[in-house]
Amino acid sequence: MPGPVTLSDVAREAEVSLATASRAINGSANRTVRPELRERVLAAAERLHYSPDANAQAMARGRTTTIGLIVHDIADPYFSSIAAGVTAAADQLGLVVTLLTTQHQRGREQQFVEVLQSQRARAILIAGGRYDDADGTESLSQALAGYMASGGAVALIGQPLPDVSTVAIGNTSGAIELAQRMHGLGYRRFGVLAGPEGHITARDRRDGFVQTLADLGAPVAPGAIVECAFTRDGGYEGMRDLLSRDLAVDLVFAVNDVMAVGAMAAARDADREVGADVAVAGFDDIVTLRDVNPGLTTVRLPLDELGAKAIELALAGPAAEATVVEVDGEVVVRASTPPRA
Repeated sequence: MPGPVTLSDVAREAEVSLATASRAINGSANRTVRPELRERVLAAAERLHYSPDANAQAMARGRTTTIGLIVHDIADPYFSSIAAGVTAAADQLGLVVTLLTTQHQRGREQQFVEVLQSQRARAILIAGGRYDDADGTESLSQALAGYMASGGAVALIGQPLPDVSTVAIGNTSGAIELAQRMHGLGYRRFGVLAGPEGHITARDRRDGFVQTLADLGAPVAPGAIVECAFTRDGGYEGMRDLLSRDLAVDLVFAVNDVMAVGAMAAARDADREVGADVAVAGFDDIVTLRDVNPGLTTVRLPLDELGAKAIELALAGPAAEATVVEVDGEVVVRASTPPRA
């Protein structure tokens, strides 16, 4: 039986050199093929039912059609919503997305950048907050700089890095507005599930919320601020800890929604009715909140739009300067924080 059709077969059929056939089908970062020759090669490939080799195309063009998306936890609806926006935008551009998750492990981002660089990914997107770790930040910056120097494109969703385009989230401004709205509803005694120590996103949201309440004359007691994991189970354990301290807390702010969902579960398990015995608020407006009862007050972010905007920034072109686009949240008040008398 004859073997698979090769590029040499196509070149022979089209009566061109192998190099010309390769440039016509795979593209080239340096040389182009005259239109009439390219049409002749493509017609020969179609007659022979030739399937191009993706690796060969990547070598010829210098880049694959792959977008690498690095997130912290794909099970978190925050990241899955961003991923949905990225994949939808990539599909419109004829690109495919490779998804990598750090599972909240420090140092994994730069490792993944090196992997994607070795695979000649066209662009890398990194979504999620970083830790206040100078060495880790420097390592990531160097890995990204090396990748961009080799011709790759990068965009971040979260905190900016020098010379990297970023969709920056208004974490502090959103927390400030949330604190003002909750104070306006009559709440005066607050608790905060603050996330892990050193997590920049968690810290910005906590500080914006706590400082605003202090300015309004309703300071949060130090014992009512609980550090916990940036996950649903972290919120559950943090709420259990907070309730065990027997503080007079009327409203608990969890610095992301998955933590808030865990906090609501912990409140129910402690026979506290959310909205009546204790109010709960979050941040992000993840899609799964549609099924949470009572509805969770939160700061809404356009999560799917963040991913699409990141692709746009990354693929703006080699001449484009690094750009930071600020995206602010919008407070959405629901039944988990009813007005107080």
